[in-house]
Parts: sequence; C-alpha cells; structure tokens
Amino acid sequence: METFDAIVLGAGGAGLMAAGVAGQRGRRVVVLDHADAPGKKILISGGGRCNFTNLHTAPDRYLSANPHFAKSALGRYTARDFLAMVERHGIAWHEKTLGQLFCDRSAREIVDMLLGECELGGVTIRLGAALGEIGHADGRFTVRHGDRHYAAPSLVIATGGPSIPKMGATGIAYDIARRFGLKVVEPRPALVPLTLPGDEALFRALSGVATPVVARAGKVAFAEAALFTHRGLSGPAILQVSSYWRHGDPVTIDFTPDVMPGWLVAAKRARPRATLTQTLDLPARLAEVLAARLAIGELGATSDRALIEAERRLSDWRFEPNGSEGFAKAEVTVGGIATAALSSKTMEARSVPGLYAIGEAVDVTGWLGGYNFQWAWASGWAAGQAM
Repeated sequence: METFDAIVLGAGGAGLMAAGVAGQRGRRVVVLDHADAPGKKILISGGGRCNFTNLHTAPDRYLSANPHFAKSALGRYTARDFLAMVERHGIAWHEKTLGQLFCDRSAREIVDMLLGECELGGVTIRLGAALGEIGHADGRFTVRHGDRHYAAPSLVIATGGPSIPKMGATGIAYDIARRFGLKVVEPRPALVPLTLPGDEALFRALSGVATPVVARAGKVAFAEAALFTHRGLSGPAILQVSSYWRHGDPVTIDFTPDVMPGWLVAAKRARPRATLTQTLDLPARLAEVLAARLAIGELGATSDRALIEAERRLSDWRFEPNGSEGFAKAEVTVGGIATAALSSKTMEARSVPGLYAIGEAVDVTGWLGGYNFQWAWASGWAAGQAM
C-alpha cells in the first residue's frame, strides 16, 4: 500500500490542475488514470490548438441546477490567472472571436504546462491501468489501480463525464459519487449536433452549408454560425443551444438577423423582378430551399401580406429536432455530481470530509468557447488549495 496526502482520479485538465496546485503546497499527490497518456481531451480540443479559456468568463455562462455554485471558484481563479500561467510557460496564444483564447502552435503545450506544474509539485502520475475497488474507513481512502494499492486522507473525483467515449470517457465519476452517497443530476449530451426527422430531408440535403444566424431554444439565443449536416443541424450556434434544448422542444433560427422590418416589401419596390432567392443574403443553396418552402418567386408577383409573412418565417424558422448525436459527438456533459452536496469554495463533499469533485464530473457546464476549460482550471485550483 503506497500512502499519499491526496489521490486524484483522472489525468485530464481538472485533475492535473488540482494535483499541481496541491503538490506545490507541499502535499504528496498521486494522479491515477486508465488512459495511456494524460490530457487526451485537451489535445483534440480547438482543432488541436486548445481553446484554453475565455476572457468573458462569468457565472451566467454556465448551466447548473444551482446557477450560483460556480461563482466562488470562477471568482477566485480567473481566466486572467490561467493566462498568466500560460505566459509564464512561454506559450504563444491568440484571441479569436468572442474572447476565445487559443494556442498559436499546439494543444500539446497546455498538457506539457500542466505536467510541468505537477513536476514542480513532485506529483506522481500513474497511467494505463483500470481503477478497481475504492474504500473509505477511519478517515482514509483506499484505491486499487491495476495491481497497485494507494491510500490517502483526500480523494479527488476528476474523471470527467461520458462525452466522447472514443477518448475513453465513462460515467465512472457518478458511480464513485453514488458509492459515497452523493446525488447525481441526470447527465445528458451538451454542445452537441441536433438531428432532424425524415420530413426535413430537404434541409439535410444542404449538408456542408453554413451561415450566420441567431438560434434559440427556450429563453436563450446565440448569434453565431449554423451548419447543416447530413443528419441535421450543427455549427457553434446550434451547439450552444443544444445544452439548453430538451427533447420535444423546438429550435428556432433567425436567418435574417441584421435586417429591418419591412425589408422584403422595400426590396419589392426597389427590384420587383428580383426573386426571393436572389434577394436573400444567404448561401445560394440555402436561399433556394427557403424560397421553395415559402413558395415565393418574383417579389413583384407576391402580395405585401405574403412578403411580410415570409419575413416572419425567415426570422423565426422552426425546427423540431428528434434528438442529438449523443455523447459520441458531445463536447461536454450537462448534469453530473449534484452541487448541493459540495462546498462551492473547496469542492469538498460536505458529508464525506476529504472527498472532492471537480471539472466536468460536477453539475456545472459552460458555453462553447473555452468556458469549460476555465471551469476545470478554477474548480481544480479550488480543490488543490483546500486539500
């Protein structure tokens, strides 16, 4: 039995962050993972350049059964704090749209940075073996990892959620949480493409066409690009609303977000022989499909009333998704270990001293664009400071 001050389950972003912080505070930490390499999801993120944080991080950009839970951790370890670490390690970065920060070169630099921080803290990392029995008695946690056994007064659940199972993701975090009496908010795929039923095959024929829109689901709206796929809808705007979408609810798209009311009637007065397809400032294939669905050809041959109705439809086009592409294509998970059981300051379970849950394993899910990485860093830092 090898003894440590803390055992961290999961060598992803949150786990490595927590381990590095605790190690540099003088704690003896071991990180255990079944994967053969650390930070695998980091490496594939952002097209291989890792969208590692977002300058506009704020608690209202996260979903949780308790919308206030993330405030403490996000406030105590900010995007600027993580950026300072990135710059300290000499990693070149750039800002894309909407505050999204990426590595100039490779996501590998973020993984190497986290491993470097762990090395500074003397952290032990053990990979490539399955997690076995986990016990708890007399204030000490025990974990079997392959044929080795570990013991420590602190245990950190940082095994993520079930999104992207081809990367080895599982729901083991929830099994561990339930083992200790913690509740789990039902997990579901988030930041995921939505699928359309057969009667929307005409739109699926537009596979590969993208355009800026405003997409809405429930009370939220996102102004970004939507992409038609052979299965349905994707692109940043759709991924964003997918986190809020519930089965049976519609998703509406404004294909003309930048026009003034009455624009089609005005276009008719200016160019009566122009068709709706020619008038729409959209990709040609999409304009043709929308015009066909609206049954409008030349503007001059169409009544003002019909054009006003077309304006309304184009600004509030209703889709009825029949599902999503599931955890296989989901970037993250909504739901997870219930925050009601955790301290928002330390991430420690109130009913099980020494047990912590961080990152995607917890019921805190960010928007697309670096927000989920910032939650990993912030929650990992909070636990690392507390252990």
